[in-house]
Amino acid sequence: MMTSSSSSSSSSSSHPPPPPPPSPLIPTTILLLLCLPTLFYLAPHILPPPPPPPISFPDELQDLSLFRRATAAETHRNPSKSRLGSTNSKPKIAFLFLTNSNLHFYPLWERFFNPNNRSSRHLYTIYVHADPTVNPKITAPGGVFSDDRFITTAKKTHRGTATLIAAARRLLATAILDDPANQFFTLISQHCVPLHSFSYFYDTLFEVKQHQVAELRGLKYKSFIQIVKDDPYIWDRYNARGKNVMVPEVPFDRFRMGSQFFTLTRKHAVLVVKDRRLWKKFRLDCLKPNSCYPEEHYFPTLLSMGDPDGCSGFTLTRVNWTDSVDGHPHTYYPNEVSKELIYELRRSNHTMEYMFGRKFSPDCLQPLMDMADE
Repeated sequence: MMTSSSSSSSSSSSHPPPPPPPSPLIPTTILLLLCLPTLFYLAPHILPPPPPPPISFPDELQDLSLFRRATAAETHRNPSKSRLGSTNSKPKIAFLFLTNSNLHFYPLWERFFNPNNRSSRHLYTIYVHADPTVNPKITAPGGVFSDDRFITTAKKTHRGTATLIAAARRLLATAILDDPANQFFTLISQHCVPLHSFSYFYDTLFEVKQHQVAELRGLKYKSFIQIVKDDPYIWDRYNARGKNVMVPEVPFDRFRMGSQFFTLTRKHAVLVVKDRRLWKKFRLDCLKPNSCYPEEHYFPTLLSMGDPDGCSGFTLTRVNWTDSVDGHPHTYYPNEVSKELIYELRRSNHTMEYMFGRKFSPDCLQPLMDMADE
């Protein structure tokens, strides 16, 4: 028995103990490692994008310096020379191009301005605010869009943020400082196209055919900016930065909405550049980005509060919102471009036709050029 027991003990000791069961953490870790590339790929499509950085303090100081210089220059000008149709017989229109891409429609705009026409080439000025952080860098196409038309104070812009307000204000301030003859200021995007000739726009804006009549009756020119107060989304937009954040500077009953694109008189351009009070509210970050479009709120609200009688209440840029996607208006493509479309886009329920249309895809250039002379 002793021998048998001893033999059994010796036999069991000759075999190694069974291995421990595999840890459940090992396959889980392997699975996670295999899934990481997929997670990195899907994250930007699932998670909301990070909020854009706020306007930096150095940028704010540079803008403030520019705005103060523009305001001071206008204050020290002879007020009698700023009256449209009086001492200045050749007032100009300043075209302010706001873009974050190359100017795809520059050949069409070159045709519009027609710089070889001596009678019109001294009636306009051009300024371009091109986002300097875009890669590849936005380049000047030449012609009327030469390098010196690109303003040096341009800074990065983000959709749905106050950076678009700041960019438009830089354009206005630059144009005010650059030429005292600039009496109207028209904001344009890279997706805008002209619906009429320059001469038609100029004559209509300044009422050239009724010039003497306008002087005799002391006609006051108005800004063409859309101002809307009755809209189902206006309450959400007002509270996009938080409830009651806009008071006391902007009570709800004074808050307005409107198109980002406008044509302002010099008086109103200066009013925009001078403003500090409303800017400190509209520059605040948004808590509800889907309801926050500062560039569509700031200008209508400021001018409605500052000089409602001096504004027409409508814009000269036609936009189709019937099938908007993610806050973007309808984009026209080459198969939609026709003479009938241009005629339709010109039609307006207001006292003036629409002068510009958006939003057009870059490949619409050729069909538009084909009928530009007509």
